[in-house]
Amino acid sequence: MPLRKLIFWIHLTAGVLAGVVIFILSVTGVALAYQRQMLARAERGLRANDADAMRPSLPVSQLIANAAASAGDTPASNVTLRSDPHAPVTIAFGREKTLFVHRTNGTVLGEGATGLRRALHTIEDAHRWLMLDGDSRDTGKKITGVANLIFLFIVLSGLWIWVPKSKKMLRNAIWFRGGLRGKARDFNWHNVLGIWSFLPLVIVVFSGVVISYPWATRLVYRAFGSTPPAPQQQGAPGGAERGNRKPTDPAKLDRLFTAALAETNRAVPQWQSISLRLPLSSKGPVTINVDAANGTRPDKRSQLMLDPKTAEVVEHKTYAQQEAGQKARAWLRWLHTGEAGGVAGQTIAMLASLASAVLVWTGIALALRRFRGWMNRKEVAS
Repeated sequence: MPLRKLIFWIHLTAGVLAGVVIFILSVTGVALAYQRQMLARAERGLRANDADAMRPSLPVSQLIANAAASAGDTPASNVTLRSDPHAPVTIAFGREKTLFVHRTNGTVLGEGATGLRRALHTIEDAHRWLMLDGDSRDTGKKITGVANLIFLFIVLSGLWIWVPKSKKMLRNAIWFRGGLRGKARDFNWHNVLGIWSFLPLVIVVFSGVVISYPWATRLVYRAFGSTPPAPQQQGAPGGAERGNRKPTDPAKLDRLFTAALAETNRAVPQWQSISLRLPLSSKGPVTINVDAANGTRPDKRSQLMLDPKTAEVVEHKTYAQQEAGQKARAWLRWLHTGEAGGVAGQTIAMLASLASAVLVWTGIALALRRFRGWMNRKEVAS
């Protein structure tokens, strides 16, 4: 069998086998494309008025305590303060709950646009692990990871299979043609969308593979001449070690946050937000994340390392100090959603995801027609 024909049959089989999962990833990717902007618009009513914004902010420990009183038994896991004096303080309680608190009077403003957040949370669960719960999430994550890997092969092999051999074939392959029906229409749409979405799909799908597999992350590091990070051990931050942390002393927390804010104003005057994971670790320096953008630009992020006892700055880790592999891996996370390129990047990623959903539909339709034709020929021959 010629190599081109062999690749075609692998391409077709892979598309049929993984088509449903790829379709789910594509559709949910479209739905999540502008989630940041949707939430910002839906929750603009949480912003303080001008008079309140002029008042000094309450100590961060008091803001956390006020939020904790409304959050139940789950301890606070992260606190984020924004440079915009009108913006509320965001306090997370695990992945399931986030509360907004008025920074100057301490009023708990609630969870924001709860309906929208719940819907986006459900869509994100479908995108990450097919909405499986508990221990089954690992299975869902493995399935989406394999689907991403298969889709990367489909995208790369698709261009090679359908590269036109003449100018006329090229014109027919890169433009939509009117008046087509059935197989001819599906074939035209499959070619046109496959060619025009090729580059953004390679970026979106490849970054998805890197997010899914540690070995892919190691390949990225090595490709840029960097040493891959050590495998994260079970019970790393967020696991057993974090569970053994003691509740944070309010005075200590305020002292650290005040010191971090002063250093951030000095070193990163254009900062947009600072955030701190809770509870504080009893080992090593306390890490405070500083962002000079909207959270989607790795080159605008840095980390302040503070001594937990003296609140003195031990180190300020900037993007420029990172190895090339670490920089590349950080960018891939935000290239996956297109957010690294702003609204234009999000739009391109959304259109690529929409195109991939149509590619799955037309690809399966073409495969079914091919199968039906084969069955008809078999019946005639018998």
